[in-house]
Amino acid sequence: MSIIKVIIPAYNEEKAIAKVIAEIPSNVDEIIVVSNNSTDKTEQVAKNAGATVLSEHRKGYGFACLKGMEYISKLEEKPDIIVFLDGDYSDYPNELTKLIEPIVNQNIDFAIGARVANLREKGSMTPQQVFGNWLATFLMKVFFGAKFTDLGPFRAIKYEKLLQLKMEDRTYGWTVEMQLKVLKQKMTYVEIPVRYKNRIGVSKVSGTVKGTVMAGVKIIGWIVKYTFKK
Repeated sequence: MSIIKVIIPAYNEEKAIAKVIAEIPSNVDEIIVVSNNSTDKTEQVAKNAGATVLSEHRKGYGFACLKGMEYISKLEEKPDIIVFLDGDYSDYPNELTKLIEPIVNQNIDFAIGARVANLREKGSMTPQQVFGNWLATFLMKVFFGAKFTDLGPFRAIKYEKLLQLKMEDRTYGWTVEMQLKVLKQKMTYVEIPVRYKNRIGVSKVSGTVKGTVMAGVKIIGWIVKYTFKK
């Protein structure tokens, strides 16, 4: 039986986080919510819902993910699989079972939940998100022969492979960095079509002009860096 741990970066998700935790399948060994400088009741709500709660005061999606990984690195018993999941309830947490299936049964290294158009709720992704995903995955296809179609945050990876990636991005580039490094290191990967719905609350990235621009800059920056990196 695989040991599975879930890392959930969360910034002011008090209205959503308990719903996310409640729908995570019971085969998950530990749910780790990383409060990324939240100013609401996210931490208390997550604790009440049964999650391990960590605090990361440096704002940034990558900072929160790295905090979760740091916690796991200190555990005596290490997991087999790490799942990353957003805390805004836009994903369907019970689809985690589909996401880990190719890792458990087919020995795939990395699985990403692809938010395909026919499974997305209307309005769940902004036009700039759709375009950004298309551009990033198109460039990865051109330069690396990648088959990715999405930068979806709902993803699962073997723990040993995650460590090999030596993740470093601290803000908006976390997802694309992971995919680029999977490609560069020739790890096996697969996309799993997943449903996607309108999140609870306003997005801290795509919901603001600054967040959208900064995310775009980060994503393109990582692609350029890895395209010309020897």
